[in-house]
Amino acid sequence: MNKVILMGRLTKDPELRHTTTDKVVCQFRIAVEKRFVRQEDREKADFFPIVAWGKTAEFCGKYFHKGQRVAVVGRLQNNSWNDEQGNRRTITEVIADEVYFADSKKSDYTSDGYDQKQTGDGDFFPSESEDELPF
Repeated sequence: MNKVILMGRLTKDPELRHTTTDKVVCQFRIAVEKRFVRQEDREKADFFPIVAWGKTAEFCGKYFHKGQRVAVVGRLQNNSWNDEQGNRRTITEVIADEVYFADSKKSDYTSDGYDQKQTGDGDFFPSESEDELPF
C-alpha cells in the first residue's frame, strides 16, 4: 500500500504549468512541523515536494498561496534522471490525489499567510453591552 497524508504550510506560491502534451501540472512544497523536536535539532519542519495533476492541479494553482496550511492525500513516487553532467539524480515526490484547506478562515491571515491577524478579543458575541443585544 502506498498512501501519504500530510498537513503543512506552503513554502511559496504553487507553480502551475502545462506539459508539452497540454496536461495541467502544479508543483509546490509544504513544510510539515515535526511533532517532537530535540533541542539539538536545527530544523523544526520537514519539507516535501508535492505534484498535482489535472483538476487537482488547477484547484491548487487557483486557490493555494504561500503560507497557507493545506492537507494533502496522495502517494509517494520516485523519479530518476541524468543531469547535464551525466550524474544520476533521484527525487521522491508526493503525487496529490486529494487536497484540502486546513486553515480556519482565509480572512484571519495576512497576505503572506504567516501571521494571524487580531480578530478582536476572541469572544463569540459582539462587544456590546448585554442590554443592547438583539435577542
